[in-house]
Amino acid sequence: MKVLLLFGLVAFALADSTRFEGEKVFRLKPVLDEHVTLIRDLAKSIEVDFWKPETAELVTIDIDVDIRVPALYLDMVYTLLQQSDIEHEVLIEDLQAAVDGQSDSGPTPRAHSYTNYNSWDKVHSWINSIATSNSLISKQVIGSTYEGRPMTVLKLGKKSDSTKPAIFLDCGIHAREWISPAFCQWFVKEALSTYGSDSQMTSLLNEMDVFVLPVFNIDGYDFTHKSNRMWRKTRSRKSGSSCIGADPNRNFNAGWCSMGASNNPCSDTFCGYSPESEIEVKNVADFIRRNKSVIKAYLTIHSYSQLLLFPYSYTYELAADHSELMKVAVGASNALRSLYGTQYTSGPGATTIYPAAGGSDDWAYDLGVKYSYTFELRDTGRYGFLLPASQIKPTCEETMLAVKYIAAYVQKNLY
Repeated sequence: MKVLLLFGLVAFALADSTRFEGEKVFRLKPVLDEHVTLIRDLAKSIEVDFWKPETAELVTIDIDVDIRVPALYLDMVYTLLQQSDIEHEVLIEDLQAAVDGQSDSGPTPRAHSYTNYNSWDKVHSWINSIATSNSLISKQVIGSTYEGRPMTVLKLGKKSDSTKPAIFLDCGIHAREWISPAFCQWFVKEALSTYGSDSQMTSLLNEMDVFVLPVFNIDGYDFTHKSNRMWRKTRSRKSGSSCIGADPNRNFNAGWCSMGASNNPCSDTFCGYSPESEIEVKNVADFIRRNKSVIKAYLTIHSYSQLLLFPYSYTYELAADHSELMKVAVGASNALRSLYGTQYTSGPGATTIYPAAGGSDDWAYDLGVKYSYTFELRDTGRYGFLLPASQIKPTCEETMLAVKYIAAYVQKNLY
């Protein structure tokens, strides 16, 4: 298939834009090697934003491919899809309308809300406010981002004279996955408000601490609210390169920059210039290393696809604790499904979705944090990264059940 000829060797990159008028998100269903080649050639010919999987190199037969296509290339893409006879559908007809549906509305900016998507400024104010609201919570700045914003970990738990075992929970590694930071805020609210009435949460906070990093990639998250809703990476810059940022979930020292990661600084899966080259990654890794003796579980929240993953993603080999990790994941997925019937798939990252080196869960597991899990929250692609605010509450409610299930298991198996 002469894809390059069809596109007239269009190889220039579009500039970042704050608007997405006329853009669509397609789901392609490759079932032949020719289909895979077509999609990869397409990515070389025009600027395509891969939503799932994260790069053209990860496209394989029988795996759905979700891509965002700029309006300029829609006619070309439709022609190509019809000529190749590849099965496809349009998931999002009007990307800008979907983006607008998530934004602040009304003449005055709304206050922080657990059922809306909050800007970084609102999250930052919320962190400072809630950290002084209750004797069960305190805060600690673990460093600053590339652009100088404070990275604050909230510590939840009943104060104790002795050091307690802990769980580390982070959200917002990838900037455009807005439902993720929404969950961390929801978790903190629920933990504080149900302590004393919910026996499981009360027991958890009496016996363990929970470290919560509400937004990992703060610079990127702020950029998605102010400039480009589809931004994924950090916002770091390097002299001599016009490309900005790296993928923080390819920047951990776990099979770094091998399979499923790119050494191209312009790629959305750029692994960085060295392990922990991104200051945000180094800050988190340093904190976990300092607290390695007490951290018994690592939970990281992403979207989308409705998956509960565990190591490994940088190799197809099974983790030493595979059977136990799978048992806990299945139990947590069942707990999540019990509320609204939402179906999750569980398994190791590499075989369940695709290989991806440099991930935080693999790194934590190799460090010795046995119960290391990655959540990919709602949905399965109808809205993708643009999950409507109306789904924040049900998504967080069901995810709480899975997190509490894992926490309870860890609590019972501390010693």
